[in-house]
Amino acid sequence: MNANKLQKYILKLKESFLEESEENRKMLDIYVKSIEGQASSEEIKYADNQLKQIFKNLGLGILTVLPFSPITIPYVVKKAQEYGIDIIPNWYKKL
Repeated sequence: MNANKLQKYILKLKESFLEESEENRKMLDIYVKSIEGQASSEEIKYADNQLKQIFKNLGLGILTVLPFSPITIPYVVKKAQEYGIDIIPNWYKKL
């Protein structure tokens, strides 16, 4: 992957963080505190969990734009379950 593509992806990720909910703002604040050496391990765990949820949302979003997504999404979810990988975001599980 070239540097321009990587920079685009990082900028898109940054934009999605800034547009998201209060939880994401809190996550970013915790990471800043962590860089400064002021975050507790519980705060870092919270921020890491929130980041995992964001990546799950992005992954699910990418799957929906693929051709034949009604076929590929159930297949990918099934294979992920077979390998013990959780790819379903928490908000979807609560539905």
